[in-house]
Amino acid sequence: MISPAELNLLPAPQFWRRVSCILYEQLVLLGVIALTFLLPNLGLGIVFGASLPSWLTFLYLYAVLGIYFAWYWTKSGQTLAMQTWRVRMIGPGGYNLTRKQAIWRYFFGSLWLVPCVLLQWLFELQKWQIIEMLFAVALFLWPLSIYLDRVKPLLRQSLPDRLSGTRLVELPKNLVKLN
Repeated sequence: MISPAELNLLPAPQFWRRVSCILYEQLVLLGVIALTFLLPNLGLGIVFGASLPSWLTFLYLYAVLGIYFAWYWTKSGQTLAMQTWRVRMIGPGGYNLTRKQAIWRYFFGSLWLVPCVLLQWLFELQKWQIIEMLFAVALFLWPLSIYLDRVKPLLRQSLPDRLSGTRLVELPKNLVKLN
């Protein structure tokens, strides 16, 4: 077991490890969304012939994904994808995040949606263009914010981590334990 003080000394994951982790996370989230969204809404549509309005669908998915991330970050500091790529989210001093810290980290981490909505409106993107843009921004552009960290360039924390006071660290191979 690694202590919070030792966790706090670990380096930040490099850009490509972050991208790999995000890509894997997106695959895991497809399963989470299928289980918590598609199945109930399919039932709603088949039984009652109804569907949720788009704004309610967005809020529902945002809440479901927020619960997913906050639960994992407060429990072990790692989602399933983070465990695979030996990445861990820590709070100040190397401790696990509190529920409040996890919620703020999720909120700041989802701010990448704002430029996507603006780009979609500005360029009048349609269907698959929107999905491609969301994928590209989440997978590549948002992680590039680690290079904006000029105060502590060796820690290379992304914009959401700096705003929420959290850190991503790369775990050494010999300390990895899947929960």
